[in-house]
Amino acid sequence: MNKAIRALALCAGLLVATAAPAQHQAPADEPGPQSTRILEATRDDQAQRQQVQPLNNAPVWRAVNSGQAYSTQLPANEGGVLIQPGGEPWRLTRNGPVTQGGGWALVGVLLLIAAFYLYRGKIRLHGEPTGRLIERFTFVERLVHWINAACFVLLGFTGIVMLFGKHLLLPLFGYTLFSWLAILSKTTHNFVGPLFAVTTIVMFATFARDNLPRAYDVKWLKSAGGLLSRKGMHPPSHRFNAGEKLMFWGAVVLLGIIVSITGFVLNFPNFGQGRALMQNAWLIHVVAALLFIAVIFGHIYLGTVGMQGAYDSMRHGYVDEAWAREHHVLWYDDIKAGKIPAVRSQEPEGAPVVGPQAASKA
Repeated sequence: MNKAIRALALCAGLLVATAAPAQHQAPADEPGPQSTRILEATRDDQAQRQQVQPLNNAPVWRAVNSGQAYSTQLPANEGGVLIQPGGEPWRLTRNGPVTQGGGWALVGVLLLIAAFYLYRGKIRLHGEPTGRLIERFTFVERLVHWINAACFVLLGFTGIVMLFGKHLLLPLFGYTLFSWLAILSKTTHNFVGPLFAVTTIVMFATFARDNLPRAYDVKWLKSAGGLLSRKGMHPPSHRFNAGEKLMFWGAVVLLGIIVSITGFVLNFPNFGQGRALMQNAWLIHVVAALLFIAVIFGHIYLGTVGMQGAYDSMRHGYVDEAWAREHHVLWYDDIKAGKIPAVRSQEPEGAPVVGPQAASKA
């Protein structure tokens, strides 16, 4: 072991002592540049230290860890920097506040959702379904949503494996299996990320118009949409309520832009960005992604087991007239008045519709 340490220290000392920047090569009869003089002083300091403290290579490692760039055949992207000093603080931040705090935050969100379900239960219709259908989402809208959702699920799963895997999965799977899982997660994350960015842009173009804020959204927010009331009375809203609009603008748009831009910085390091920029981009990317995942947890809950009829609207595209009247009465009123068509695409065979179309069919 001592021989290995001595050999490693000798290699590092030779590297530091001889690695003067190529562009500052001084003639033999002239004093060297400041970096060369510093390295020579480091070499001399190391030689003197070895006389009284063998194997104490602190001067060498201080120079190696200084962050100074030396001569190299690959000078781009800090190629001449042997050790970047910011790497260790970043590692401590990653394994400490980000991983531990982010992990417990996600667990806390899941516990809150479970507590809400125990308190409120499934949000059901108060009236009986009428059998008359309203088209809530067209095929194109559903296709855009599901492609974007599939990308998000893949990115969320692979990101969680990369962030928490060595703490949770490595002890269970062992090094070999976890290594394959980590490599697969990283590769999938890198390739699906750009597709998610593209589908986010399409999501914005598809749904932005109906998610513009309106004055009646304030009333919905003041009562939290009636979600906390066991009576389940929903304040008036149009096609999307204020909660859905907040999720659209805050999560899909804002957080989607943040994770996409920082993801491109991390995905393509060949555009000149240094390690410090990529470390900061990683921190912003992970914090935004964890917030995004927490919001989507709530969205998935309300869109599946939390609310009757919500999942059917995105799976099949249609909702019952009673559902539209209870949850989005302003949208329903415009459909009844003929301002908005009840069916915007080819209507399902044998399905009755709401509004003036029903009279024309009769």
